[in-house]
Amino acid sequence: MPPLARAVTAAADRRFMQRALELAERGMFTATPNPRVGCVIVRAGQVLGEGWHERAGEAHAEIGAMGAAGAAARGATVYVTLEPCSHHGRTPPCADALVAAGVARVVAAMPDPNPLVAGAGIARLRAAGIAVESGLLRAQAQELNVGFVSRMQRGMPWLRLKVAASLDGKTALLDGTSQWITGAEARRDAHAWRARACAIATGIGTVQADDPRLTVRDVATPRQPRRIVIDSRLTIAPDAQVLAGGGALVVAARDDVDKRARLEARGVEVALLPGADGGVDLAGLVRMLGAREMNELHVEAGARLNGALLRADLVDELLVYLAPSVIGEGARGMFDLPPLASLSQQRRLAVHDLRKVGSDIRVLARRAPP
Repeated sequence: MPPLARAVTAAADRRFMQRALELAERGMFTATPNPRVGCVIVRAGQVLGEGWHERAGEAHAEIGAMGAAGAAARGATVYVTLEPCSHHGRTPPCADALVAAGVARVVAAMPDPNPLVAGAGIARLRAAGIAVESGLLRAQAQELNVGFVSRMQRGMPWLRLKVAASLDGKTALLDGTSQWITGAEARRDAHAWRARACAIATGIGTVQADDPRLTVRDVATPRQPRRIVIDSRLTIAPDAQVLAGGGALVVAARDDVDKRARLEARGVEVALLPGADGGVDLAGLVRMLGAREMNELHVEAGARLNGALLRADLVDELLVYLAPSVIGEGARGMFDLPPLASLSQQRRLAVHDLRKVGSDIRVLARRAPP
């Protein structure tokens, strides 16, 4: 292919894959536990059909796009943000459907990290004579599915720890007053992060101090994440707001038969996960949530639980909102961590994203590469 033709094709490929990623985002709040996937079917520069995966058990993105394209899909190019599946799950294999539709070319943003697929979908397409390319806008596709990738590769959800603080790192007054350090725009933005998560967790200290609901309210969503309270001694009040409506999960280290019965009568699940230190086995909890097909775990807690999660090396990402204010000494900090003997012991992070949200600053930081 001449250089100019190659450049034109590459530009078109990028444009249509970008559209597929935009479609995938439509499943941001609903696709879990499945990945967020978008698909565009094109021939001669014309879009024939589009689709995205909305909910588990419903049509995958490729099926939706082929349904829109109909017989015109034969000989077309398919842009999809994730390798087409090759196994029977809740729905039949998309790779087989693409072969049957007679498409000529498939461009996938990333391979499927699910061991049940992991290249088998691409292999099936190539065996049928379909040209397949993989890797276009892969980083963006992985960002959309950071939790799904984590669960497939590690057996654990992606753990995001959210904190709102002043510029000097204070999250509340000494008496626990924290409403509101950051502005309305930052709180609304934080609710969007809640909405994309499979579960929102907090500690018993936050429940007793603030009586939070841990629900998504500031953005529209058809699905509420599951609410989780980490409560070592099972001291939570049965009328706590976080338990309203049933479906919440309380994780304890020690049992109280009568208390557990009262909670279960209100539709609350109680799980016992004792750790070696007398508290909840946090690593065991994260693994349990992975086994329950949870992709993203969003934590909003106090300094004690925040510090415990960091010490256990369970935090994948810090979501920090910093208000342009100073509270001063005597207030509560972000993390309860032991003093360091040397700066060489500090936890190194890499800023993944930095932006202004309203009058506040939002920092998204992840583990620094070794």
